Amino acid sequence: MYHKILHPLTCGIMFRLLVYILLLSLSLGAVGCQRAAAPVYHKNTKVGDSGLADKFICNNLKTKPRARLGYLPGPILTTKFLDIQSLGQHGYRPNPSEKNGIVYTCKAGQIDISHARKAADWTAFLAAKTYQQIEKKKTKFSFKMHEPSVYYVKLTYPKNWDDMSREQKEHITYEVSVSLGQYLAFLGVTWHEIITWFGFKSAGLISEYCSAFTWEDNYSNLFGTHIAVIALGDSIHTYNQAITLAFEEELKKLNAQPAYISRRAAESVNGSWFTCLLFFADMKKRNFDLGLDDGFITPTLLPFSSKCKAAEPQPLQVPDLKLLSDYGFSAEIEIKPKVWEGKAILDIVYKDKGHRRRRFKPAIHLSRIMDYIRTDAIKRYGPEVDLSCRTDVSIAHRTK
Repeated sequence: MYHKILHPLTCGIMFRLLVYILLLSLSLGAVGCQRAAAPVYHKNTKVGDSGLADKFICNNLKTKPRARLGYLPGPILTTKFLDIQSLGQHGYRPNPSEKNGIVYTCKAGQIDISHARKAADWTAFLAAKTYQQIEKKKTKFSFKMHEPSVYYVKLTYPKNWDDMSREQKEHITYEVSVSLGQYLAFLGVTWHEIITWFGFKSAGLISEYCSAFTWEDNYSNLFGTHIAVIALGDSIHTYNQAITLAFEEELKKLNAQPAYISRRAAESVNGSWFTCLLFFADMKKRNFDLGLDDGFITPTLLPFSSKCKAAEPQPLQVPDLKLLSDYGFSAEIEIKPKVWEGKAILDIVYKDKGHRRRRFKPAIHLSRIMDYIRTDAIKRYGPEVDLSCRTDVSIAHRTK
């Protein structure tokens, strides 16, 4: 609910003003009792202000993560370029210290910090959601993110679950919840990219097609889920502190650059990867890599001359359900689109109209959807549109 744009003439400041207004109305409307639509400020909800991060998902967390504005990777006037020192303190709830924008790293290219924060908080929230369901031994549950689409989860428990000790159950519940939370969060933010490709309007007025699958999106989203997993294992700091520290440490490992280098990197592809003028941008390149081929997403490194010149991309593993299987669990996930664009997507999923359903299974159908999107992009922009096919970010660099 925070994305970016559609046509060059709508890209930039007008869209961001509309979304700012929408986010403000959501926050103001959330104040009050627990029955409010999105109780962001509910006083009984623990969201990282106290308590240790590794207990975060056990603390009856019910508040959805707040919405955040993302940024286009080009140097339009509304895009902010940051470095590690200017990120501020992470805030699950609104925090004036938190800063968002684009950080350039030698090993992972551009990272949209807002995307990463969103994915991290959703990982924690959905881990908490899963934890609560397993505690009650629920076999089915559903949830929504900020978009209207509904996610349905069916859990199967180990055959000897009832014979395990309380300590065993607590340990396994926590491990499974974090793993499934990461999986669901990455699925959710990916679904957001998919529906925006088909014209979904977060603010209800302007399509965000222009921002769907920009070259930094998928890696930024995935990076955020990994940050959350690291933070949720922190037994010393609160959730917000742990996320803040994890961002700092992981960005250092990727060799994050100063803000002026981040800007210079973006400027280096102006005119070739996108066309930028003040508040407006027309994105010509995308990256559709979701790790569907090898289980890793390889980031896009920008071809500009700097001390990052000899750097190789650092692939990041996408979440899977292997850990659940290791503990004797299994999970089946379905998505019911419930957006205007859903009909077109279901038409792609179910070519045989006689077997059409209102839901689809990402584990089975996601590759079919992405094949369509990639083909559609090539028709619009030509075969060079997909940056995941570049030789310098090839599959040969992806190592476990």
